Amino acid sequence: MLYEFLKWLSNDYSMLNIFNYLSLRAVLSVITALSISFIFGGWYIKKLGDYSFGQYVRANGPTTHIEKMGTPTMGGGLILISILISTLLWADLSNNYIWLMIFVTTSFGTIGLVDDYSKIKHKNSDGMSGFTKYFLQSIVAIIVALYLFLNANSLQETSLLIPFIKDLSIPLGFIGFIILTYLVVVGSSNAVNLTDGLDGLAIMPAVMIISALGIFAYLGGNVIFSDYLDIPYIKGAGELVIYCAALAGAGLGFLWFNAYPAEVFMGDLGSLSIGAAMGTIAVIVRQEIILLIMAGIFVIETISVMLQVSYFRYTKKKYGKGRRIFLMAPLHHHFEKKGWKETQVVVRFWIITMMLVLIGLASLKIR
Repeated sequence: MLYEFLKWLSNDYSMLNIFNYLSLRAVLSVITALSISFIFGGWYIKKLGDYSFGQYVRANGPTTHIEKMGTPTMGGGLILISILISTLLWADLSNNYIWLMIFVTTSFGTIGLVDDYSKIKHKNSDGMSGFTKYFLQSIVAIIVALYLFLNANSLQETSLLIPFIKDLSIPLGFIGFIILTYLVVVGSSNAVNLTDGLDGLAIMPAVMIISALGIFAYLGGNVIFSDYLDIPYIKGAGELVIYCAALAGAGLGFLWFNAYPAEVFMGDLGSLSIGAAMGTIAVIVRQEIILLIMAGIFVIETISVMLQVSYFRYTKKKYGKGRRIFLMAPLHHHFEKKGWKETQVVVRFWIITMMLVLIGLASLKIR
């Protein structure tokens, strides 16, 4: 809204044309989201505590997590508010991708909000049923997939780009595109949700990944850069850098309060919406495989849960007693059980994510 006002004023004051630059608005978007988090974070956390919106720790979790019981949750609301205000202020609101991201963020955030509230209401860590959660996520993801396919301007926008290999992409067609988009959006959402189990573990990798996706959006939305780098040109995608910047700023602001020992947890309200946002942007800029690489920590965490559950059920059926591959899943709990301190797990996972993000960015030149 502020950008729209400044653009209108630029008709009379040419110096205001500087706000047409994506780079400047991206910086302002980061600063705005970060400032909102800093200014209102303490008040927001206090309100969560006043309403007794505290975290319920799983009964079979690490014993060191018992002390986390009662820590305010639903801190993801602070992230979402910061993202939405900053995006609405600095983005071009005539851009359909911006409104799509607002739809995805608020929709998945609402699902997470209901899930978090259900945990608080029933005083356990279960929340809403898995079927209900996946059903609601699926509806939103399919809407996103249909919108992107029906509004695609070229075959490139519905093809799977193979990174590190020049001029190689696979046309997906309607069914293929819908399935892939569904898997990426819902998968990313739940992967971040599963990873969000230690102080600061999920938010910093998410900030790094969304920042990298912002670079892909900026380059893919510029016809000159996209042609030079041989990546799909997605008209209007450049404006997504404003949203990515807002999410990065909001995430860093939240980390201020979520760093060990955490004053607040993001809850499903934050993790589901951030994961869905990552997946949606990756689909828009046609970098689904790159997201798979950069989000390696989230992927491994998810696979560890799938393997643990599957192997336990298989061995229980075959031997009458379930066996486990890991000491505990998701994987970050396995390392805790092996004696790693929480901060060690978190920082080491951050370092791995940084390496994977750099590999993803290297795909821009390695072809």
